Amino acid sequence: MPDTPRHVHFVGIGGAGMSGIAHLFVAAGFTVTGSDIRATDAVESLRARGVEIGIGHDAAHLGAADALVVSGAINEDNPEYVAAGDRGLPVVHRAVALAWLTRGRRLIAVAGAHGKTTSTGMIIEAMLALGQSPSFVNGGVIRSLGVSAAAGSDDLFVVEADESDGSFLLYDTAVSLITNVDPDHLDHFGSLEAFEDAFVAFAARAKEFVAISSDDAGAVNISSRIASSRVITFGQAASADVRVHSVDTQQTVAFSIRYLGDDYPVTLRVPGLHNALNAAGAFAVLTGLGFEPRASLDAIATFGGTERRFELRGEVGGVRVYDDFAHHPTEIRAALSAARGVVGDGRLIPIFQPHLYSRTRMLAQEFADVFDDLSDHTIVVPVYGARQEPEPGVTGALITERLRVQGSGEYVQNWESAVERAVQMAMPGDILIPMGGGDIYLIIPQLLAALEAAAQTRIHEAP
Repeated sequence: MPDTPRHVHFVGIGGAGMSGIAHLFVAAGFTVTGSDIRATDAVESLRARGVEIGIGHDAAHLGAADALVVSGAINEDNPEYVAAGDRGLPVVHRAVALAWLTRGRRLIAVAGAHGKTTSTGMIIEAMLALGQSPSFVNGGVIRSLGVSAAAGSDDLFVVEADESDGSFLLYDTAVSLITNVDPDHLDHFGSLEAFEDAFVAFAARAKEFVAISSDDAGAVNISSRIASSRVITFGQAASADVRVHSVDTQQTVAFSIRYLGDDYPVTLRVPGLHNALNAAGAFAVLTGLGFEPRASLDAIATFGGTERRFELRGEVGGVRVYDDFAHHPTEIRAALSAARGVVGDGRLIPIFQPHLYSRTRMLAQEFADVFDDLSDHTIVVPVYGARQEPEPGVTGALITERLRVQGSGEYVQNWESAVERAVQMAMPGDILIPMGGGDIYLIIPQLLAALEAAAQTRIHEAP
């Protein structure tokens, strides 16, 4: 970043992380402009604050910008990227821009292959309930706040730190929370060893303490390599400093935390064992910062979730439609396990959009195993490639071909077919869950409309 930028332009400004950072730059008094491929809610919320945003990518969108911010999804042949290079403007990754903005703050950075958006949201909402005013950037909108980022008046700054491209190593952190070190993004890191090495380096940057899972195999594997003088472990392991026990996952999740010889029972507003573990990580951070244990856990319990994390989007004729961001086998297992506590006697019917060709190729069997274990019928749609070009032979069929039970899933080549099959199959009490890290959430209005049309047809055909 230049020392004193005045006008910062964001390419792909509507992304979950990018839009949050853009909001903070607006709050800090900078002129902000941007571009994106569509006018999403995130784009409109920035426009409401006076940010000029062009739809589509065009060199003319740069205007008088003196710095360009991009994410890893923006290629160097993007016309705005090219124009910035021609003009000699600095082009910086979004994590560089955020790290520059957090200079001199007490930074809490949350990383992990899964759970970081929810864990970050829990810490933020709990701090607010405890009377603090942190600045924050999360990877998803916190439902109760309606935003993914805001500028606070304290020196505390909470960020979801992205490990996918190694950019989480750019932050000057006070506290690091590691939810897990489950292998992912190996297309970037090249090997499991390099992936784990990056988390060790991330932990080493924490000046105050590291909170890390006691249960995740990858986290356990790197714990002995963490050089920090203060490490707080959390999870269900008997050795955990913050130990989760007595878990009841009916409807939401109730459990107790054992900490420094005392037990603290709690019931969350969000379901699933994975959220009990996310809450334990947030508890480790808050108590590590000096907040009182009971008050910390009560504050965490106010968290109502983030958008696209098992979010109920509608109900038609007794069929509920949830939206979920899960796109890795571990995340899907957590989401569907939580859904099992909610669905009762109904069936779970995911509509899964694989995310990245490399992940689909490498983890096809793991995806199939999860759906075999927890789904009643799985509909898989084409891969969302994001930054990757298509790979020959890599489609969602790699997953459905590996399902153990014949007829328990199917691959369809377009969304229209997925909607048609889901509506044909759904009965009162069932849950339909579009799942994935891409744009599968855009299918939900179409899905709800089709359910409504089917319900109306049944009414008119009834004797």
